[in-house]
Amino acid sequence: MTMLTNIVIILIALLHGYFLVLEMFLWEKPAGRRAFGQSKEQASATKVLAANQGLYNGFITAGLLWGVVQGAAGFDFKVFFLLCVIVAGVFGAATASRKILYVQALPGVIGLALLLVSTV
Repeated sequence: MTMLTNIVIILIALLHGYFLVLEMFLWEKPAGRRAFGQSKEQASATKVLAANQGLYNGFITAGLLWGVVQGAAGFDFKVFFLLCVIVAGVFGAATASRKILYVQALPGVIGLALLLVSTV
């Protein structure tokens, strides 16, 4: 169960690494604009905000991977950063797009549930 949990957490970390790339480096490119439904003008006007958001996704990636690398000692890191993923996903769903609930929050809930079940 621990291996499955770590695989799910690593996948969540990679997803947030992908968000970092989209928001920091591809925001104004066709792939970034398509992913977030932005026009060229909107993307240009919001690129600094998106880069900042991407940086935070990088912190989530780093925290989750650090927790996995630490093994059992990284339990608190994994819980904290999975909770960050869930809160960010719920907030994003409430304020930006309901799709964020499924793309971000749901994987976080699954990862946290697996983590908690695997430690019982």
